[in-house]
Amino acid sequence: MPAVTGNGRTGAWTAALTATVLLCSPGAAFADEVPAPTTPGQPTEKPSGDSNGRTLLASVSQSRIQVSHPDGRTEQGSMDELTSVDPNWEPPVCWYEPVFTPDGLKSAVEDLQKNGGMGAVNAHEWWTSGIFVDHYDKGEPEENFDLKSPTNSTAEGYKNYNIGQNGMFWRSVVRKGHENDIKAWDCGRIMFWQDAGTIPDDEHAPTPETLAAYAYDKIEVPKTKVELKPAAKSTVNLPTWAWLDKGTFKDVKVRAELPNTGLWAETTAKPVALHLEPGTDDAETFPASGDCEINEDGSIGTPYTKGDADKTPPCGIRYLRATNGEPYQLKASITWQISWEGTGGANGDLPDGTFETTQDMNVQEIQSINR
Repeated sequence: MPAVTGNGRTGAWTAALTATVLLCSPGAAFADEVPAPTTPGQPTEKPSGDSNGRTLLASVSQSRIQVSHPDGRTEQGSMDELTSVDPNWEPPVCWYEPVFTPDGLKSAVEDLQKNGGMGAVNAHEWWTSGIFVDHYDKGEPEENFDLKSPTNSTAEGYKNYNIGQNGMFWRSVVRKGHENDIKAWDCGRIMFWQDAGTIPDDEHAPTPETLAAYAYDKIEVPKTKVELKPAAKSTVNLPTWAWLDKGTFKDVKVRAELPNTGLWAETTAKPVALHLEPGTDDAETFPASGDCEINEDGSIGTPYTKGDADKTPPCGIRYLRATNGEPYQLKASITWQISWEGTGGANGDLPDGTFETTQDMNVQEIQSINR
């Protein structure tokens, strides 16, 4: 955590930041799904707080991005998360979101003054009469708190929480699981005002692509279990047919919206290929690349039928050596092509995703076969 000084308040200031990571710190605002606001188009007056209702603590706040599933999926079932095929790609670690109306901020400050928060405010009463009140109520400049970052364009304070003005206070949000990521400090502005209908002029302001990447992080796809024939044991030099029934794999859509911004994005994962890895070099795949294309009806490969034992399957494996006590580990992975569209006709592609499962394959060697 960067060093913080505070005009003679260094010890108490640092202790308060360390103990509670208050709203001026970006490092612990969790990004996750939250229920829709009770009033359409308006956020709740107070964000989620800790079990005692202390709503100004960023360490317990959540992203306001709302996630839905336009493909009609309501149950997770046997689903799992995608992994990007690009190891260097990930959704943004942090961004800014609207969190308080003027009345909501005033109410939250009054609640914190009245009830305290997780012990830190009670131990350092100067805090509630400091930035929460002096900066957002009395209009004291930010420099008095030594918190200004190079990205902060607003150093002046606010009068009476800007009550009567049309807009909201914004603050940083960090993607869940990255609270200790140094990149979280890229969103270093303390809570700031933004007029209604506008987006901050900041490189970390949310965009449709931000929401598309957030939605990507929420995509869940069916687990990959391939139908095999023979199912129990394969035979050396005879093909094992592999297929997935039609309708098993369909497009998966996730929509992400950020209330009070007009920003939305819908991310679509489209299954495009099944890849087989036999688990041994002593094998051949069909096709040779191991990539079985998905048919128009959503199926993969062709189901085995009686009399096909000696035929070459459109999707399958031929093992050339028997197993010896330990089964081969057949890996099957589906590649999902990711695209998105969003506010104002924005659209694009994101790195393909994949999900992989492993199945045991026992291979026998016999001199003759009757089928």
